[in-house]
Amino acid sequence: MADAMTAYTQSLAIDARMVAEDIWGSQAHALMLGEVGLLSPEELRVILTWLERARDDHEAGRLVLRPELEDVHMNVERYLIDGAGAEFGGKLHTARSRNDQGLTDCRLYVRARLLDTEAALQALCRAMLDLAAAHVETVMPGYTHTQHAQPITFGYWAAAHVSVWLRDLRRIGNAYDIVNLSPLGACALAGTDLPIDRALTAKLLGFDGVLEHALDATSSRDFLAETLSALAILMLHMSRLGEELVYWSSHEFRMIELSDAYTSGSSIMPQKKNPDCAELTRGKAARVVGDLMALLTCLKSLSMGYSRDLQEDKPPVWDALDQTLGALATLHGAVSTLTVKPERMRELVDANFATATQLANWLVVARDVPFRRAHEIVGKLVRALTDEGKRLTDTARVAELLGEQDVSAGDELADVLNPLLGVARQASQGGPAPEETRRMIAGFGGALAEAEADTLARAERVAAARAETAQRVAAAMG
Repeated sequence: MADAMTAYTQSLAIDARMVAEDIWGSQAHALMLGEVGLLSPEELRVILTWLERARDDHEAGRLVLRPELEDVHMNVERYLIDGAGAEFGGKLHTARSRNDQGLTDCRLYVRARLLDTEAALQALCRAMLDLAAAHVETVMPGYTHTQHAQPITFGYWAAAHVSVWLRDLRRIGNAYDIVNLSPLGACALAGTDLPIDRALTAKLLGFDGVLEHALDATSSRDFLAETLSALAILMLHMSRLGEELVYWSSHEFRMIELSDAYTSGSSIMPQKKNPDCAELTRGKAARVVGDLMALLTCLKSLSMGYSRDLQEDKPPVWDALDQTLGALATLHGAVSTLTVKPERMRELVDANFATATQLANWLVVARDVPFRRAHEIVGKLVRALTDEGKRLTDTARVAELLGEQDVSAGDELADVLNPLLGVARQASQGGPAPEETRRMIAGFGGALAEAEADTLARAERVAAARAETAQRVAAAMG
């Protein structure tokens, strides 16, 4: 092969992060070959001994990957053959192709990173729930079209993000289930005529089962598309949070302040405090969406059976996992150290007619005014106050303007226009009333606890499989 072709086709830089998975998969495969009689006890002992040495060298940073060997699989096999000799090391690849081997490594690696992603997202949810619980009575403007809409609370806003992220956890969990099936034993595309035991290798590697159809198992990359889709949607949701952190921390809003630990200064303007953690999350969300598009485009027209195009399946997934985990860690820190400005939030609520809907609803309930008429009354009232440079907090003037439209204000007008009291009346299911918000926070906390338990159970099953493999390796090595 020409040097340019060798450089063009090698995937070692991509595969290098799967060394541990390749060794574990090889150990499970060797144990299975020994179990079905395709390796003698002595052959198995020698092979496992050198695989253990490869693992030790890798963990110690002594395992040098050689680019001329093309990928991580051939590097591990060459290490084994160089150490054990071809008469032993050359037998490990019995009933295995790089097609099913590489996919096994990939699924093991992605599975582990999905568990990391779940744990990081759960930590962000916990931080946001803590923030929500502390501010269920901190009134702030709610926005539509980035314009003042109705008063809500900061706790209500924070809980909304957790509501979204809980669905992201479900999507990641669904991706995990699709990832966690074993392709090992599918070989190149059509299985093998040798007496292998695919269920045993699946068990030793902690998979939930076997992806049976060998041609499907070696051709499909939908498990990666599913993973990337879940990550892209999660990043879009974190980008929305990033957008709010950017403008709410500006001088014009001043509703929150980000910690110095998650901001940066300017090279020329000494007063600047830039919300880089949030801005980069918006940018990296675009990057992860691009990763998803790259993979989908790569897969678009491939026929069944392996094609070299599929060597390009992992780079976008690796990148998306890295960027998502980085965003989760950074936003967790930013949320955990966030300073909330309740006085400024209340100032903004009072400044721009946010309680107008409360007044309209009061007219409906207390004065039996049809809602469309109430909407018109309050609209005219707001226009008049705007022309006069006044606000709804000027209850005396509000009462006069209502009287001009044949509506008696009564003594309760101040309570009607009180933002916190108005929020407290928004007690319909899912509304911002403090008690309703506390109920939702408790429910989200329960759902989060269940998700955390599921993640822990998955991690424990993987650890148990790894431990069983290690025990069998030790026993076979004598």
